[in-house]
Amino acid sequence: MSRFLATLLESAADTSRGMTTGEPAAPVRRPWSEVHGTALGIADALRRPEGNTPALTRGGAVGVLAADPASIAPLAQAVWLTGGSVTMLHQPTARTDLMHWAEDTVAVLRMIDASMVLLGPPFDGLAPVLTERGIPFRLVEALHGDPTTVTPDAEAAAEDDTALLQLTSGSTAEPKAVRITHRNLHANITAMREAARLDVERDVMISWLPLFHDMGMVGFLTIPMVTALELVTVTPVDFLSRPLLWAELISKYRGTVTAAPNFAYAVLARQLARADQELDLSSLRIALNGAEPVDPLAVGAFVDAGARFGLRPESVLCAYGMAETALGVAFAPVETGLAVDEIDADALESARRAEPAGEGPTRAFPLLGPPLPGIEARVVGESGEVLGTRGVGVIQLRGESVTPGYLTVNGPVATQDAEGWFDTGDEGYVVEDGQVVVCGRRKDVIIMGGRNIYPTDIERAAAEADGVRAGNAVAVRLFAGEGQRRESFAVAVEARKADDEAEAALIRKDVTSRVVSAVGVRPARVEVLPPGSLPKTPSGKLRRAATADLLTSRS
Repeated sequence: MSRFLATLLESAADTSRGMTTGEPAAPVRRPWSEVHGTALGIADALRRPEGNTPALTRGGAVGVLAADPASIAPLAQAVWLTGGSVTMLHQPTARTDLMHWAEDTVAVLRMIDASMVLLGPPFDGLAPVLTERGIPFRLVEALHGDPTTVTPDAEAAAEDDTALLQLTSGSTAEPKAVRITHRNLHANITAMREAARLDVERDVMISWLPLFHDMGMVGFLTIPMVTALELVTVTPVDFLSRPLLWAELISKYRGTVTAAPNFAYAVLARQLARADQELDLSSLRIALNGAEPVDPLAVGAFVDAGARFGLRPESVLCAYGMAETALGVAFAPVETGLAVDEIDADALESARRAEPAGEGPTRAFPLLGPPLPGIEARVVGESGEVLGTRGVGVIQLRGESVTPGYLTVNGPVATQDAEGWFDTGDEGYVVEDGQVVVCGRRKDVIIMGGRNIYPTDIERAAAEADGVRAGNAVAVRLFAGEGQRRESFAVAVEARKADDEAEAALIRKDVTSRVVSAVGVRPARVEVLPPGSLPKTPSGKLRRAATADLLTSRS
């Protein structure tokens, strides 16, 4: 039996802690032992064929399409107890074209060679769509079996069996899944637990994160379920409908650990700034900021707005992670708050060196902490040479947490070289005390006049323009073509007044001015779009490549 599964069984057998769902309308708390009992019954049902859906056997891949964490927790556990792997399918929204969604889902299910889909509310109405496409499925509410017949043994799962197939949120239309093994999960959960100093006796985790994203599925469902931490969780729809609910749950349940992408802290900061109710955020010891570039301004706004509710600045924990390591890569030291490395902009852009700032232009990047226990990190230059301290290049990783490969529509693809190193595609450097700094994605770097300009610098400047919606600015490369002497870039922003040409012209002028001030170069084009126009992944990340295609189609 894998160490991951053994730890899960041990925690389920002896704990009074559990998960609370259903806030704010009808909260229900279930001890992890009860979740485990439900999982055993589901596992028994999955082992039996039903109609055209075969029984689940070891190695089988299962797609899960459900929204309620109270349903997903025992479902995932049941699949693992049966020796299968879980793939959280991307969920359609009210705006989703169901025909396109069905085509994409069929492609994913074929890619992972899925045995079946487990379909739960509010998506059970999609059963006819799956039937029409010939996709075997089981309705979650009908998965009832005898829990006493399931006794996991040493053969339930091995270390290198697949536990999760995490769909990536890349910019291409072709699906790709990261293969996360039991070994990867156990190693990364153990490392994150140590780095975050998680304590089952005191910590209470609060989450609204989507479970089809690695931060939600691994960080805020699998970790508490496997280690028996108290969890309070709602859905992303609950948060987006009323962002202040996040703070209310921290206050009500004395939450100590939470996490979100940077944009969510910016949203909550605005909500807290105008909140007139009593809230107590003093219990929070970790507010992890990751999954997208950390913006010091957004962190500062969150800390400032939360101060009157007892939020401690040192609770902010900046992190670096990816699905390819199950979740975590590096955590900043706990209880130190945001730390920024301010460097010489010219040295970064021209010499690819992160020299400490002098008197000239500067760039500031958050320090993301040292690699987690068991993970090695190095930075490699253009010719494959390993760079020393403050040399800027591509970050590579090695260790038990690192995935052995991807599943793609063209078959499996290995991720590690002969020495076990994985190329992240992220550009960055390491500082003197071993902390990792990420500058941006290698493929997104804009090269102008011998300078390497990172889109995040442009986007942060553009987002400060009056009228631009927070977190909705994208900078994309425009490659040199016929008649052009050099590469340039465009900026796309969303604004509520995009349809008013006079207002849009003012926004374009303001964006251009702020970008020139920030990075010293002028965008070739600034596009002001209505809300909801910028392409995003199912987890809410802005898609640069798709934005470039959008701008091309509008030119």
